[in-house]
Amino acid sequence: MKTVYLCGPINGCTDSEANDWREFVQKRAPHFEYLNPMKRDYRGKEQEFFSEIVTLDKIDIANSHALLVNYDKPSVGTSMEVYIAFSTGKLVVVVARPDAVVSPWLRYHSHRIMHSFDAAIIEITDLLA
Repeated sequence: MKTVYLCGPINGCTDSEANDWREFVQKRAPHFEYLNPMKRDYRGKEQEFFSEIVTLDKIDIANSHALLVNYDKPSVGTSMEVYIAFSTGKLVVVVARPDAVVSPWLRYHSHRIMHSFDAAIIEITDLLA
C-alpha cells in the first residue's frame, strides 16, 4: 500500500481548517495509507516543541511515497515540507483554488497542481501506479 503525507497549514488554523480536508481525503481514498501530522496536534505549543514537530514531520515525509498538499493559504511549514519532499524524490501534488496565485517556488517544487482533492487523488493514484 502506498503512503501519502497530508501536508498543509496547521499553525493558526481552526480545528475545521486543519482537519476537515484531511478527513475528506482519507475517506475518499481508503486505498492509501496516510501520515497525518494532526495526530500530533501541537497548536499553541509550537515554541516549546519545535524540534519534535520538525523531526517527526520529517520522519513522516521520509516514510511516504507522496505529499498531498493543501495550498489554501501560505504556510512556512508546508513550504519547507514541500521542498524536503521534492528534494528527496517524493511525488508532490498540490491542491490550489483555480484563482490562487501559486508561488513560482511552489510550482517548481511540485509535480502537479490540481484544483480539487478528487482530481489530486486520481492523479496520485495514477502516478504511483
